Amino acid sequence: MKTKIITLIALIMMGGMHVFAQKGKTLIAYFSWGGNTEHVAKYIAGQTGGTLFRIEPMKPYPTAYKPCTEVAKEEKENNARPAIKNKVENWNSYDTIFIGCPVWWWTAPMIINTFTESYSFKGKTVVPFCTYASTYRDETLSKIVELTPDANHLKGFGAVDRNTEGIDEWLKEINVKK
Repeated sequence: MKTKIITLIALIMMGGMHVFAQKGKTLIAYFSWGGNTEHVAKYIAGQTGGTLFRIEPMKPYPTAYKPCTEVAKEEKENNARPAIKNKVENWNSYDTIFIGCPVWWWTAPMIINTFTESYSFKGKTVVPFCTYASTYRDETLSKIVELTPDANHLKGFGAVDRNTEGIDEWLKEINVKK
């Protein structure tokens, strides 16, 4: 009995987050239009051992920048929910879900709303991340948290374009690096 108590105390002293980080599987779900968010998502997957899931729209966005921004703006103004062409297999096997996207019109693209409304996040831990050019990182990370109110949340991260600088330190800080 004394050995069990000492072991329990040792586990607690090592930090509950470390025990948490080893629990279950990790999913890195991301939407990427220009490749920046995909680059960051792949880096996160490599550092965490997580499974990648690309959120792909049923109807692809225009490949040219200006027409794409016009579609994104119209979706935001209409509170649209663009259809997603794929689904996460074995959703219930994942405990930690990274959700990543670019900043579009000062926030997360509307397809992130579609994704978060498609699954139950109760009992999950959500880790938001985004890519951005210069501003609205915090607003986008907050939006992902807002869209997943039933989840626990860890501190998010914003990468400028496809720059992975600072990701290792962030993953260590939130205790999810493998």
